[in-house]
Amino acid sequence: MSLTHGRDHLAIPGPSVIPSRVLQAMQRPAPDIYAGELVELTDTILDQLNALAGCSGDAVLYIGNGHAAWEAALVNTLAPGEHLLALSSGRFGRGWAEMGTALGINVQVIDAEHGQAINAEQVAATLKADTRQQIRAVSTVQSDTSSSVRNDIAAIRASIDSSGHPALLLVDGICSFGCEPFNMDSLGVDVYISACQKGLMTPPGLAIVFVGERARLARQDASPRSAYWDWRPRIAASTLPERFAGTPPTHHLFGLKEALDLLFTETPEAVWTRHEQLAGMVWAALDAWGQSGEQGCLESSLSLHVADVDQRSRAVTAIHTAPGDGARLRQWCKEQAGVTLGIGMDLGISAGTVVGSSTDAMFRIGHMGHLNLPMLMGTLSSIDAGLKACNIPHGGGALEAASTVCSGYG
Repeated sequence: MSLTHGRDHLAIPGPSVIPSRVLQAMQRPAPDIYAGELVELTDTILDQLNALAGCSGDAVLYIGNGHAAWEAALVNTLAPGEHLLALSSGRFGRGWAEMGTALGINVQVIDAEHGQAINAEQVAATLKADTRQQIRAVSTVQSDTSSSVRNDIAAIRASIDSSGHPALLLVDGICSFGCEPFNMDSLGVDVYISACQKGLMTPPGLAIVFVGERARLARQDASPRSAYWDWRPRIAASTLPERFAGTPPTHHLFGLKEALDLLFTETPEAVWTRHEQLAGMVWAALDAWGQSGEQGCLESSLSLHVADVDQRSRAVTAIHTAPGDGARLRQWCKEQAGVTLGIGMDLGISAGTVVGSSTDAMFRIGHMGHLNLPMLMGTLSSIDAGLKACNIPHGGGALEAASTVCSGYG
């Protein structure tokens, strides 16, 4: 017997829960891709995306996932043999760097300390040491999905400016876009990338690249490295097929438009506040579970990967457990409660006292996008029951702590 005979809940950090309105918007016949509704709708989507990102430049859409956005950003800003300074606070910061190496770019990596954000002073020192100014760009991740570390983009921008270095700033917002405040222009970000399957609540399939003026001008006279990824013809496009280098992703566009309408009806500020509150509920529950007191009064092994609240993602939380407990808990929650938790990931960081983490000794909770109080409290309640059922030592009062956080909202 299990309690899964209802609607399953996906609590992984992407793809996130898709609103019914988004799914319904996609259930329609194929449209004309040359004129009419879809053309006008795409123009509105690009305006909404730019408004959400605080971008006065250009929003470019590709058919692809976040890795597609990585590649588009790199091939439009760096040529083989040029230099990239990659800042890594988790698996995805490191992954972007690895893609650069595969593209023939000379990549230098700065790893954050385990469970911490990038040290901006270290970035400034590295750029000052680059007296020949060979580094063309600095890449980083706003919130890394693997580690749940949130980097201070303003501090990183300030470190570039204080060093007097001309490097472009490339930021991965795949996990955080639509979940955390971001203003590309005021932060001085030159390229900002995202995808549609997390905070934008749309089925995976669209990669988004925001192009600032400095990035657009940086390679405007260069020969394209890729006809498909080249953002210049897409920016200059006069037709929808030109904008997508072929057939556009018609039904994804209908879904994304509905998702953006939901987001702007709530207002971005309210969405960000909601994510702040939901994240706080998760942290409060973990603080309680991390105390000893239940399950035979054994010492709890549950702990948040990121100790500093200011350095925690508002979209995902990574949690450490004793070896094997993360995998057992995820299995119980899925099979007995109908709740799918995020897997633990190799964090891809070599700095600090810990190299990565055993994937069976971690789990992640996605709290992004189309999420409300009963959905998150149901997830936390299922975890609480799973800890008991799996006989995993933990402290009590987690659900009370979480509900206390949300009780003052509104």
